Amino acid sequence: MRPLYGPDFGSYAADDVAWLLKDLSDARLEAPTEEREAAIQAGRAHYAESLPVEYQPGPEYRRLFQEALEASAGRLAYATGLVAEQILAERGPDAVVVSLARAGTPVGILVRRWARFAHGLDLPHYAISIVRGRGIDTVALEYLAARYDPSAVMFVDGWTGKGAITRELTAALAGTGFPADLAVLADPGRCTSLHGTRDDFLIPSACLNSTVSGLVSRTVLNAELIGPGDFHGAKFYAELAGDDVSALFLDTVCARFADVAERVAKDAPDLRASDRAPDWSGWEAVRGVAAEHGIDDLNLVKPGIGETTRVLLRRVPWKVLARADAGPELTHIRLLARERGVPVVDVESDRFPYACMGLIHPRFGKGAVQ
Repeated sequence: MRPLYGPDFGSYAADDVAWLLKDLSDARLEAPTEEREAAIQAGRAHYAESLPVEYQPGPEYRRLFQEALEASAGRLAYATGLVAEQILAERGPDAVVVSLARAGTPVGILVRRWARFAHGLDLPHYAISIVRGRGIDTVALEYLAARYDPSAVMFVDGWTGKGAITRELTAALAGTGFPADLAVLADPGRCTSLHGTRDDFLIPSACLNSTVSGLVSRTVLNAELIGPGDFHGAKFYAELAGDDVSALFLDTVCARFADVAERVAKDAPDLRASDRAPDWSGWEAVRGVAAEHGIDDLNLVKPGIGETTRVLLRRVPWKVLARADAGPELTHIRLLARERGVPVVDVESDRFPYACMGLIHPRFGKGAVQ
């Protein structure tokens, strides 16, 4: 297997990322949302075997994305600088950035661009698939191990929710020689020591699907399409090129690098010296919410702005819990919830470490609360 590159696969430039994926663009993988949810919760199918239909936002939502990007670009640039400096401190100038597709890919590109901006480094950057409950793409790991020292690899994602992927990564890499460190822009779940912030703030790349991620779908692991020697797969939605804001997102954040460079240089050593040990408090908060709402399966509780957005875009949402003091960062979530007829319930901030949580409707599972 060979990597895929834009513009033949994805809209990112070829030097931004090498996709260690199999091109499934011609496969029919999209399923109606409720039908897909029923199959997942009943155990008839795994979520990675099919794809949700890509959400196409209306004019108001597009405007909210643009406003959110402009408002948060400086904060994103600062978080990028901090996490990139931690990666370089841990792995050195020969670091290999490996993003967890798809949410990690724009962050990996930002990290790569920061390394070039701040240090003149040209870090290799790959995107590979990891699937909750199925593990990481071992064929992709073999590809990387044949070309690089595994100890130089740093895995990158966009944010943490309750930490399920962090746990999956740790389990999947045991005995492989690859360090299980995970670097993220935002770690509201408090489950990784490598982060730009632990605040649950809006990362605009969470607001959309493929149109802010190089026009590439979420990854797919389907035995009918992926053989023993294949990378996990994904689709390239070339037909959505007219709505693509992937380059806009990257360029808007990168344009703020110079504004935050001095502050990053000042703050990065202090952050590195601070106590960044994970305490997994996000996981405990999720357990409490699940118990309170009669949900047996923690996979149906999605904490944080990014994960709540995904629930509203891809799954069958039941309700959204929102901190009363969360403010305008939840504007797009309130719009999506209104469009889908999903109630937004305000909760007290003193017992809720996230800005919001999205609850997937449990009606398809055992012991469901109607």
